[in-house]
Amino acid sequence: MSKHSLNILMQSALQSLVVLFILPLLFGCDAASYVKKGNKAKAIGEYFLAADYYRRAYSKTPAAEKQLRGERALLMADSYRKFLNTQKSIGGYRNAIRYNVATPEDRLTYARLLLKNGDYKAALAEFELLKDSLPDNILVQNGIISATMAPKWKEQGSAYKVKKMDIFNSRRGEYSPCLGGENYEYLYFSSTRNEADGDELSGITGMKAADIFFSQKDDKGKWSKPEAIGTGLNTEYDEGACCITPDGQELYLTQCTYNASYPRYAQIVVSKRADALWGKSSVVEITKDTLSAFAHPAISPDGQWLYFVSNIPGGKGGYDIWRTRLSSSGMTLGVENVGEPINTPGDEMFPTFRPNGDLYFSSDGHPGMGGLDIFIATIGSDHRYHVEHPGYPLNSMGDDFGMTFEGPHNRGFFSSSRGDGRGNDHIYSFENPEFVQLIRGWVYEVDGYELHEAQVRIVGSDGTNQRIGVKSDGSFEYVATPGTEYIIQASCPGYLNHKEELTAAADTALYTLQFPLANISVPVLVDNIFFEFDKARLLPSSTVALDSLVMLLNENPNITIELSAHTDYKGSNEYNKTLSQRRAESVVSYLISKGIAAERLTPVGYGEENPKRIRRKVAERYKWLNEGDVLTEEFIGKLKPAEQETANALNRRTEFRVLKTTYNMFDNKGNLTNPPKPRKPQITEESDEFIFIE
Repeated sequence: MSKHSLNILMQSALQSLVVLFILPLLFGCDAASYVKKGNKAKAIGEYFLAADYYRRAYSKTPAAEKQLRGERALLMADSYRKFLNTQKSIGGYRNAIRYNVATPEDRLTYARLLLKNGDYKAALAEFELLKDSLPDNILVQNGIISATMAPKWKEQGSAYKVKKMDIFNSRRGEYSPCLGGENYEYLYFSSTRNEADGDELSGITGMKAADIFFSQKDDKGKWSKPEAIGTGLNTEYDEGACCITPDGQELYLTQCTYNASYPRYAQIVVSKRADALWGKSSVVEITKDTLSAFAHPAISPDGQWLYFVSNIPGGKGGYDIWRTRLSSSGMTLGVENVGEPINTPGDEMFPTFRPNGDLYFSSDGHPGMGGLDIFIATIGSDHRYHVEHPGYPLNSMGDDFGMTFEGPHNRGFFSSSRGDGRGNDHIYSFENPEFVQLIRGWVYEVDGYELHEAQVRIVGSDGTNQRIGVKSDGSFEYVATPGTEYIIQASCPGYLNHKEELTAAADTALYTLQFPLANISVPVLVDNIFFEFDKARLLPSSTVALDSLVMLLNENPNITIELSAHTDYKGSNEYNKTLSQRRAESVVSYLISKGIAAERLTPVGYGEENPKRIRRKVAERYKWLNEGDVLTEEFIGKLKPAEQETANALNRRTEFRVLKTTYNMFDNKGNLTNPPKPRKPQITEESDEFIFIE
């Protein structure tokens, strides 16, 4: 029997039990008893149960007792509102207004629900009535703007294209999608579908507790059927609103635990990646406050800040967006409210970032189309946030929230309750076509493989000063600003730095850069250096490779190197050693002519003494070679004629190896000297350091 069928049977059985056993008892309960039960359920956050108790209390209160009926209608309306049953909440507030017990604040809540229900004309009338009783209330003022502008925004539309993603959705709720994986091939999201763990229905929502599910995209772009994450991350409690750190190694999410005696408070937990799986989560202690909620985590693009939602005292009202700095150990270092213009007296929730630093969040306090609308906060030239409403169809009269982006592109997924009569959230795709100028690079060892531990530093003439990591294949992406001059340097422990410079043209969509890093501990091949036959004179075709070596030495001014030349075994050992020494000296002379200090260079001719040892990448290129083979005369003599010639060519090579990494770094007193400043772009002293070995 499927879980779905079992769930239906359980619900049917439960209904039968209610009819046979519970309902007769209910007739013996008075209205006050139901109110007491409702208050107890509401105190621990079980709004679904509380609303049902208040509804029963309301129905058992005589019509003549108008004051009591009005008060109980308010209790019922507030509970329905809190577990997002807009229609029933509106009905409760209407009854409270009819019985003249609704305060101006109650009528404000009613007007905002009308807005969420798309009844803009009725909402506008209510907001207008409230101007006199709440003249300085920002929510009233923004409500008038919303009710007036929402129909116009819908008519105007926008460049956004929105599509409901049936592959991810069920008859229950799905929300807060989060793309993960190096190629954004995983989509994580929260769902209350039947496959979620546990059999009990939540007293908060009347549905199963939410779990984290995921779907995987194949090589053809097709998404798989969602399944539970299945690594011990899900529990009997509600899990939701997850985000992944920029390096892909940690997953933060919201968890709502259960306690029969205390209110339900949301907390943020974190799970670390173990190989391809997510481990068991642990609580992130943001403050010592145990009476406030902490939810909806988001990590800034630089990985240094944890943004979250809370009702901590000291905010602007309702739920606000806050942030805390993360230490290197993952501990939080104090909290601060992000303030205006983002936060309002309403609720600001579900923060998320595009890689370019734009902050997306949802709010019912700013002018919008109803419910939670998505807003974009960008930092202007005044270094302050500016908030923009992206319009319809990204936003609707329902709740719209939980954005996730496919890398630097303005496309991805979000969640919305639009079009669902039961108020369930579902996942939608979105795309807003725009010109994105990308710098795409690969960091790898010279004549070797990707360096996934590398770091990339990007400094631009527009003030950019950013450090980013690379993916497991050594690649990285960065969104460039047209017209900006960039210096981009890759570094990795145990390797020399490599720098590239470019100016982003206005019409170029993609720049592809290579960052080969020289290993400090092994000889590094300087490819494409050619000499006249049997002589030490450099051929003009060697210039490109030699100039690259000049650049490397300039980028790493504190190293000294041994420049070595090698020959094959043909000819006498003495002759080969003399020829290779002269060739090494020719290369050194060229480097000196280009401004490299002579004391940084040591030419050595090895002749045939040090035959090449084959590394893995070379072995992959020549199938008749294996990693670790040494190309001695004896080894080469056993090869086929064509293979012998290739092996001899591999032996004839020019290499360098690092001798020292502290050249000219200290003065006579042992103090660190000031390294030279880069030529361009002229940024700030803070950014200059990246030009040199770290």
